[in-house]
Amino acid sequence: MRKGVLIILSIVFAQISRAQQIPEYTQWFLHQFAINPAHAGIKQCIDIHSLYRIQWVGVDGAPDSGFLSVSIPLQARKRKMLSARHGTGFKFETDRVGQFSTNRLNAAYAAHFNFNKTDRLSLGVYGGIIQTGYDPGNSTTADPDPTVMQQANFISPDATFGAWFNSENYFVGLTLRNVFRSKWIDIGTDSRHRVHLAINGGYRVKLNENITFLPTMIIRIPPRNPVSTDINLYVDYKTVLGLGVGYRSGDAINGVVTFKIKEQFSISYSFDYAVTAIQSVAKNTHELSLRFTTCKPDRSGPAKCPLFE
Repeated sequence: MRKGVLIILSIVFAQISRAQQIPEYTQWFLHQFAINPAHAGIKQCIDIHSLYRIQWVGVDGAPDSGFLSVSIPLQARKRKMLSARHGTGFKFETDRVGQFSTNRLNAAYAAHFNFNKTDRLSLGVYGGIIQTGYDPGNSTTADPDPTVMQQANFISPDATFGAWFNSENYFVGLTLRNVFRSKWIDIGTDSRHRVHLAINGGYRVKLNENITFLPTMIIRIPPRNPVSTDINLYVDYKTVLGLGVGYRSGDAINGVVTFKIKEQFSISYSFDYAVTAIQSVAKNTHELSLRFTTCKPDRSGPAKCPLFE
């Protein structure tokens, strides 16, 4: 029995360590600016997103994460081909795993180059600070260990590079996070923020005048852990109701529902069900997000996806 408990705990903390530096969101495809600075000002309106994620409900010290992002266009009107539009914005993100905490505050800048009416290349950067902390709190050790029980808290520079290309019905994105490989001061001997690569893409299929089908995928490539892949299938009805299902490799299956409230507000909820051995101690993960946009809704023509506006 004791051996079984130890095995389960080792699986739990192995999973936590994988997500410790970079939070992974089930609703990533609904909040592109939160993961890619190239989305700053990509739409011709102010776009505000917030999200909270609580992972592995019931496990002490399990990850909980969230963000608030604001995207602002600097030049709203498209000019002639290859003439850049610009965007800015900011993001605050927090992530807590056990005794570790990470808070990031970043400003964003992006340039958007239109090759024609539908094809666009966007390049962007996040720049700011990251606060990393370790609080032993309720930690206990078999023998007194002043190193483990020492509290640490430090601030270092933070940067992310992003690239994005989309046409009328598809998109491809790339991000490099933790560009500055800052050491974790007073936490371990070889601990540092490490560069994480992510590649994503999606394709929009217009089923009829009211319904759009959007399959998406993201591949996350951490420096010292297995590659993680999310596959999501999402259906939008008149930009009012959205339903989706997904799978994260080696982790969970999930479902998401989005509902628009009073034209410019929308709320999304997603539920993850663990499919690995961790389900013996915790099966459920929840995400709740809110969005406000100043974009005016367009009910004419085929159902639209905000990724392609």
